[in-house]
Amino acid sequence: MAKSSNPPVPRKKTDPTELIVGIACGIAITMTLLFLGSMPMIRHLAGARDYVVYWSTGHQLVHDANPYDPVAMGDLERGAGFDGKRGSYYMRNPPWSLPLALPLGFLPPRVAALPWSLLMLGILIVCVHTLWKMFGRPGTDFEWLGYCFPPALQCVIMGQTSLFLLLGLVLFLRHHRTRPFWAGAALWLCTLKPHLFLPFGLVLLLWIVVSRNWRILAGALTALAVSCALTELIDPAAWAQYAHWAHTSGISNEFIPCLSVELRNLIDPSAKWLVFVLSGLGGIWAVVYFWPRRHNWDWLEHGDVLMLVSVLVAPYCWIYDQTVAMPAVMYAAWRASARPVVAVLALIYMWLEIQPFYTVGLHSHWYLWPAPMWLAWYLYARAAEKRVAVTAPPAIAEAASLS
Repeated sequence: MAKSSNPPVPRKKTDPTELIVGIACGIAITMTLLFLGSMPMIRHLAGARDYVVYWSTGHQLVHDANPYDPVAMGDLERGAGFDGKRGSYYMRNPPWSLPLALPLGFLPPRVAALPWSLLMLGILIVCVHTLWKMFGRPGTDFEWLGYCFPPALQCVIMGQTSLFLLLGLVLFLRHHRTRPFWAGAALWLCTLKPHLFLPFGLVLLLWIVVSRNWRILAGALTALAVSCALTELIDPAAWAQYAHWAHTSGISNEFIPCLSVELRNLIDPSAKWLVFVLSGLGGIWAVVYFWPRRHNWDWLEHGDVLMLVSVLVAPYCWIYDQTVAMPAVMYAAWRASARPVVAVLALIYMWLEIQPFYTVGLHSHWYLWPAPMWLAWYLYARAAEKRVAVTAPPAIAEAASLS
């Protein structure tokens, strides 16, 4: 028999980076789908997470009751399946965020749980796809790294509101040039946890003054005024109730795994002002960083590292709050032309997924490392990008700068 004259087709080599990214994203997606799929079938699963705090707050608001009542909130949360080992829990967000929780109070906790988590998942998908389009629709592995960002998926699983902050940040980045008023209005979502944006917010105000972009400020103030008016209609006593809870709850003594709280506990646990030391230093750095760049400031190019520093020096910051670091991480991954840089990021994902919050506990010191890690990886990725631009031939360097 005559042998075929066609040459054998060479087998495509496996890209190690694609394999690592695939494993990391596979773990994340599997964990999330298993949780969402089992929620309707396990009676107490819906209430055994942070979502129950927003539901019980909405329940109190619907019934014209105090959302900061320790007895009522504790009874509601335990009845919905929360363990209550640390006492009653409350919405720690400012009172102008209460309208977000109100719709949940019209439904039983199990009925409202799945739609709330699907809303969080939908927000994540919108944010990642928006950034993906902003960056010129790069490869699918890049997009999946956004969908599988571990702090964001923890928000989906826990029903946390930090994804609202991510949405506000992404909408601002997307529209601050073309629709400044609405970009400013979107920043209202970031005020749900303003402590995460202290250096970022300081530079934002300076940038508005320098660029005279008053429409962004007008949009933000308008949205804040509307939300405060809605809060007044829903619960006129909310401001006094919140102030009383803040002064009597002892929340300022709680251990939260972030650098500012760790610094306070190392120096003097009773000195509450110490949690703002790093924020003050971060603010000074932010002004020094911004001022030489004020006339050509780019919120994608310059604002990303500012956001990462803001998360790092926040007075308190949980792992799920680090969701707002995702645009900076995606931007650095987009700019990086070296595949090992992306592989390192995927390994960080897996490290976070191997020890998830429900095995080590949210109060674990183990969660001290992710915030500095995001910043360290970002600086590493940007340095690798610059090395490629310096060492590559002109044509390759130009392509890398545009990728």
